[in-house]
Amino acid sequence: MEIDVVRYGLIGAAMQVHGELGSGFQEVVYQRALGVELSLRGIAYEREKEMRILYKGQDIGSRRVDFYVEGCVMVELKAVSELTPDHLAQAKNYVEAYGVAEGLLINFGEKSLVYKRLYPRGAKG
Repeated sequence: MEIDVVRYGLIGAAMQVHGELGSGFQEVVYQRALGVELSLRGIAYEREKEMRILYKGQDIGSRRVDFYVEGCVMVELKAVSELTPDHLAQAKNYVEAYGVAEGLLINFGEKSLVYKRLYPRGAKG
């Protein structure tokens, strides 16, 4: 699936979840609901996917990403009253460390759904 189509489907699914649930739940509730919505839309994903982190080509550990969608977009979820620069910096670092084409930082904790697109350094965005 083309990355623009994946991104569009992801954001639409997240908007549907936020529209149904609103804000105020813990992150895991939104994570489960988003999984249901992605499945209903026929969007392939891996939830809590463990991804290796490389430093100068050396494996230095791993971290679980909330969602890895269609093999090209990493999704980091939050359920906080407001995203901070630290949330954004952390998610950008994950995109870089995992070597993925694109990432989305999605926050369900605000009155309206908030999302930020993330790219590795030097990528167009």
